[in-house]
Amino acid sequence: MRAKISYAVTAAVLVVYFVLVGSRGVLLIQAGTPLTVTFGVAVLILPVIGVWFLWKNTEFVRNANRLAAELDAQGGLPVDELKRLPSGRIDRDSADEVFARRRAETEDAPDDWRSWFRLAVAYHDARDTARARKAMQRAIALHKATP
Repeated sequence: MRAKISYAVTAAVLVVYFVLVGSRGVLLIQAGTPLTVTFGVAVLILPVIGVWFLWKNTEFVRNANRLAAELDAQGGLPVDELKRLPSGRIDRDSADEVFARRRAETEDAPDDWRSWFRLAVAYHDARDTARARKAMQRAIALHKATP
């Protein structure tokens, strides 16, 4: 729940920022000189890109949470079996061991969104965020393709 609140607060702050930047772009355009109009258009592009990025991330998070809820209802969420260091961080060897099992599971069932979801969690635990996101995107795409 804390993560959802943090995400909502961050998104709200970004929206306020986008509105402020956008209003400055409009003011520059209203000045009417070729230079200020050019800068105004350039400044307006930034909030558009930011809103698009925020929307895509929010959509990704909602889809991933939906898959997690469905997998939880099926009793298929991965169990946290990772060993931890005294600091609380995940032991790298433990994460690698779980990752190897998840990768093998995904290779055995490459069209199953559930295995891709669990692989994404394993990537995340192994601190490979880029691959975790790609695996989760694959899980979401496979889930959408499932009738």
